Order: sequence, then structure tokens, then C-alpha cells
Amino acid sequence: MPITTTTLTRAAGVAAAVGGLLFIAVQINHPHVDLTLVTSVEWKIRQTMKIVFAVLSLAGLTGMYLRQVKQTGVLGLIGYLLFSVNFLLMLATEVIGAIVLPAIAQSSPGYVSDILAAATNGTPTGDLGLFMTLSLANFAGYLGGGLAFGIALYRANILARWASALLAASSVATLAIPLLPQVNYRLFAIPTGIAMVGLGYSLWREQRTRRALPSASPVSPMSAELDPAGAK
Repeated sequence: MPITTTTLTRAAGVAAAVGGLLFIAVQINHPHVDLTLVTSVEWKIRQTMKIVFAVLSLAGLTGMYLRQVKQTGVLGLIGYLLFSVNFLLMLATEVIGAIVLPAIAQSSPGYVSDILAAATNGTPTGDLGLFMTLSLANFAGYLGGGLAFGIALYRANILARWASALLAASSVATLAIPLLPQVNYRLFAIPTGIAMVGLGYSLWREQRTRRALPSASPVSPMSAELDPAGAK
């Protein structure tokens, strides 16, 4: 099968949809994050799902932006860059969680516990160095990128507008997590996953529809003259 722009764009839509489904699935029945979980097989599985989610979402996000780069304008570019930074930092963080933390859980339990606390909206007791800067940059990219990119997609009106609005709203909704300690913060990730699924499916379907549309056959002046139906 030849690789075309349409094929790549449809693949990006599938990547976004699958990534969104993984983001939702990984939140289901997520156990309490502690040292015991870090050294378990379940931890490796969930971290792998998060890594795949970050990679697929970055690919899907790129496809969405390139499909409507003219329509989204400067706001779309800003949103794309910020949201991409979020997924890149998320990828780095999840790789650290999958490979590094289990390896040092026994030798440096205090440090690992602080990392887990910072990653789950807790309060670390020790100095985490640049990890806190990484975590703050990740959150800023998620909040600002999700909001700006969602608004840009909504204004472009090419992909599903409900999913674009949901992406923007779910990004801003994370600001309420510290104000609602009684609510499981993982619930805030589900709307983002749904938005990614909706946008991914919309991108795939839009490309499929465009491909199915018959191209207009060019009519030469000579044929127009010979065709009585075309005479005015």
C-alpha cells in the first residue's frame, strides 16, 4: 500500500483514539501508589500503557495539527507546541517510573516515595532537584496546551467540536484537583481520554470521507461544445 498524506493522517487518527482508550483504561481500578506497587508486575504493565499512550497521543496530536495548520493559526501552533511538550515530558517521566524507580526502590526507598508523592499530588519530604521542575513543566504543558489546542480545534471546525471543547475543558478542570481532595484525581483524566478518542475518530473519519468523495472530471471546451446538455 502506498504511503500517502491521507494514509498518514488516518493513522494519526487511529493513534490518537487508541492512545485515549489506553489513558482511560490505565485509570480503572488503579491501586494506591506506594513502594510495594512499584516493584510489582502490575506497575510495569500500567507504566508501559502510559508510555504507549504518550507516544500514540503525540503522533495523533501531530496529525491533527498538520491536517488543519492553516485553520488553527497561531493559537493552534502555540497549543500544539505546549501540548507536545506535555507528552514528551510525560513520556520521560513514565520511562523513569517504569525503569529507574523499580531498580532503586530497595536502595533508596525515601527518594522513591518522594517521587511517587510528587507524581500523585502529594507532598514530598525531601529534595527532588530537577524532578519538581520537570513535573511543573509537564503540568503547565498539559494545562496550557490542552486549553489552547482545544480552542484552536473548536474554532477550526474541522474535527468534532464537542471533543475539542471537552479537551479544553478537561485541561482546565485539573486546576480543581487541590480543591477537591475527597475526589479521586484519576477521574479528571477520563474526559481527556474521551476527547482524544473523539478527536482521533473524527480525524480518521474525515480523511475516509474525503477519500471516498469522487473527484470531478475535468471538462474540456471541445467536449462542452459537443455535449448538447451543456449548451446554454
